[in-house]
Amino acid sequence: MQTDSLRDRIAVVEGDITQQLVDAIVNAANTTLLGGGGVDGAIHRAAGPELLAECRSLGGCATGQAKITKGHRLRAKWVIHTVGPVWRDGQHHEDELLASCYRSCFALVEQHGIRTVAFPSISTGAYGFPMDRAARIAVTEAKTFLERNATVESVLLVCFGKSAFDIHMRAVTESLTHSPDEQ
Repeated sequence: MQTDSLRDRIAVVEGDITQQLVDAIVNAANTTLLGGGGVDGAIHRAAGPELLAECRSLGGCATGQAKITKGHRLRAKWVIHTVGPVWRDGQHHEDELLASCYRSCFALVEQHGIRTVAFPSISTGAYGFPMDRAARIAVTEAKTFLERNATVESVLLVCFGKSAFDIHMRAVTESLTHSPDEQ
């Protein structure tokens, strides 16, 4: 896959994930899928009570996994809910669990024919995952997925605040300019 093509398909934006014009948004959920704080609360508020009702039927979600619902009152048709790891010390499989969140979400993107998807910075809020480490994992997983899936048009990494935006931009730039396997 050419570097320019990947650069056109991975974007970092600063803003509100609930307002993104994409087919699906990813919710950084908790294991109950019944709403919470941060991104999770914002998505539930914007989607309306129908989202909570649909989530109740899913039976929760394990850390590192993902489940999909309709977007209800959101602009996005779909919400992909994933449960990121709580950061402890980096010695409890946190990196692997976070990477699994992205892979599980991308599997649902493929299954449902989703062409555009927006991710928040999973686990970096109340769950305490270091932002720079999480950004590198997000970019690596997005790049790996896009290299093998030509039908997905764009992956947005939606950041809350300038600091998060800068960290994610740096991760994208480093990943796309220092990759030995690109042609």
